[in-house]
Parts: sequence; C-alpha cells; structure tokens
Amino acid sequence: MNPLTAIRMEALLSGRSDQLGPDVAERLSNHPLDSIDTEFPHYARSVDSPDGIERPTERHPVFFGCYDWHSSVHSHWALIRQLRLFDEHPARSDIVDRIDDRFTAENIAREVEHFEDNETFEKPYGWAWFLHLVSELCLWEDDRAAAWRSILKPLEETIVTLIKSEFLPQKRPFRVGTHQNSAFALHCILDYARTLSNERLESAVTDTATAFYAEDRNYPVEYEPLGWDFLSPSLTEADLMRRVYSRNEFTMWIEQFLPDVTTAPYDTILEPVHTNPNRDEGVALHLVGLNLSKAWCLAGLASTLKDHQYVEAFERSAKQHMECGLDRAFTDEYAGSHWLSSFVLYLLTRNEGGIAPE
Repeated sequence: MNPLTAIRMEALLSGRSDQLGPDVAERLSNHPLDSIDTEFPHYARSVDSPDGIERPTERHPVFFGCYDWHSSVHSHWALIRQLRLFDEHPARSDIVDRIDDRFTAENIAREVEHFEDNETFEKPYGWAWFLHLVSELCLWEDDRAAAWRSILKPLEETIVTLIKSEFLPQKRPFRVGTHQNSAFALHCILDYARTLSNERLESAVTDTATAFYAEDRNYPVEYEPLGWDFLSPSLTEADLMRRVYSRNEFTMWIEQFLPDVTTAPYDTILEPVHTNPNRDEGVALHLVGLNLSKAWCLAGLASTLKDHQYVEAFERSAKQHMECGLDRAFTDEYAGSHWLSSFVLYLLTRNEGGIAPE
C-alpha cells in the first residue's frame, strides 16, 4: 500500500518532511534497508577472465548492495537523510546498526583502493550521489553523523580530487537522460560545495556549468524522452542553472534556452510518461524515476521563476509528474525497488536542506 495516498498533492509538493508521518518514513526505509544488504543480482560490468573475480562484498565492503555502487550510495543517503529529518523514525535503531556495521576505517580503505585502481569508476553519477551523502552528514548535528563523516573522509577526499582532475576539466557536457548526464552531477557537486562552504569548489563548478550551458538556445525538448531515461536532459540542465544564476539572470537564460513549452510540439516536455504495470518492467522502471526527477525539477524551476509566465504550467506539470511517479514508485520489483525510494525522498524533502542551498 502506498502511504502517500492520504496526503494532499499540494502538501507533498511543498518538499517539507513535516507533511510526512512515521508510516511514510517507515515505508521509505523498507526498500533501501533490504537493498543495501542484497549482494545479488549485481551489475558486474566487464569480466576479462574467469580468474580472480571478486564478489561485490569483497570489492566494495560498504557499497556492495542495491545492484550497483551508485544505487547503494544513494540508498545510504536516503537512510541517513531520514535519520536527520525524522526524530521518531520507526526503523532508527535498525538503520544505525546497519550503517555502523559497514562504516569502518578498514572498509572505507578498501573502497578508496578501488578508486585508486579505477579512476573513472562511477564517474560522474556515483561521485555526485556520494557528495550528497557527505552533505547530509554535515547537515545532521549529531555525534554519530560526525563520527561517520570522519570515517568516510578518505573516500570523500579521493572523490573530490577525482572530480577536479577527471570531471570538471571536460571539454563538453554529456546531454543524456541516464548516468552520464553532466548537469545532474554538477548540481550535486554544487550543492555539496555550498553546504560545506567550499568556495573554491563552488567557483570551479559554476565556471564549468557556465562554459557548458550559458550559450544553449532553443533546446529540442520535443525529443524527450530519448530512451529509458530517468532524467530529463533539458529540465536537469535548467535545474542546475537556476542554482548558478541570480533569479533575473536565470529568467533571461531560460527564456532563450527553452522554446515556448506552452505550445505544441514543445509542450510534450510537460507531460508525464505513463507506464503499464502489467507489461512494462525492468529498465522501463527508469521512466517512473523520470517522472519523479522531472517533478522536482519543475517544482524547483517554478519556485525560482516566481511570477514568470511558465510558473503556472510548471507547477501543474510538477503535480502531474509527482502523481504519476508516486503511483508506481513503491514497486516490489527489484529493478525499481533498489533505487526509487531515494528519488521519492529527494522529491518529498527537496526543501529540507542539502538540495539547492542558497
């Protein structure tokens, strides 16, 4: 049962955790708690020989579950964010025990070792979510959070160094609706930099974002979605640039970036994607995530633009995307259950710090 059905859509779209009760918190923790300990099935990438193949638990003693490393990272982010936002979380002791067991200096050293041997591993999506996880620990004023962050520090430093050397110097962005999307990674890194008041990293990210996207005009929104997308390339880019520019600068930018999305054929970007629960499965559940991520982009854009002509259309579309996304987000099918709760939490708590901080 979906515990959100009894809550008004307007309340859910506010992005505030005080609209969510303990039953919602418990439901949001169920799949992440199950998945972070689920070693198989797992995405193994290429296998060069039958010799010396490591199990996921050996290669990644912290982030081995959830089918892939990045999903494990953002599932841990989701659980830690819930601990921060819900004082009386029904699964608090279980969450703490699970994370305590895996956040050890020895385990993190093994994770760091893998990155030292594989410098592009999980670039940039996993890196971006890991920095969101670190941001959450910084926001949570709790001795346990401070201890966990101290343990994660070597991996944090490794990933920040890789971002500076391997990601920010890229010559062009990747405009896709999946893991390689440059704008999504940049927005996560920027949120991290601002949460930690890291002005040097913030400046580097805004410089990269401006170099990549400042001159974009008349984006072909009618081409979306491009496949099994879980991000909208156009809206994700706009969601980044609203963080980079002042409101006036952003208004001028978006009026040139987007065609008139209130008219055909461009208005299709405002329509959620409908999936058939009796037929669509597996990677098609990416489209459920797409509806959720478009909802948080549209809601954020509307709040930034204030009284612009697009605001009403964006708000209406955000609500429609949220309704459509939440309708299938709590699937028990592992292809969706190992990651969709994180997207739900991001959407429902987007105004609770760590996401688009001023």
